[in-house]
Amino acid sequence: MNPPMNPNAPSYPLMPAGGNQPVVQHTTVTIHTDPPKDYIIWSLISFFHGNFCCLGLMALIFSVKARDKKVVGDLDGARRHGSTARIFNIISTVLISLFILSSIIALIAISVQASHYY
Repeated sequence: MNPPMNPNAPSYPLMPAGGNQPVVQHTTVTIHTDPPKDYIIWSLISFFHGNFCCLGLMALIFSVKARDKKVVGDLDGARRHGSTARIFNIISTVLISLFILSSIIALIAISVQASHYY
């Protein structure tokens, strides 16, 4: 059921005068997406300075694949490989950080224990 019309409301014609078709305006919106990241620098650092269980090598391989896919124009593939490279980089960085931290703690504990004997 339609609501009653207001008699005081101005009426607008649906068609312009002269019987021509109404002019329809189109708006085109271009959305520029950011190019997918390949994390190549982080992968190189992980490879050369923290290649724990070859995770740095895997990250480097997927970074190069992501860069190749980006050059070819396969942005979805580049995002997928870049995401995989990022995961390998994160795991490698965390494991190397834990190794360095535990090594420092072990050295401190050994030096404290050794100082008690002398």
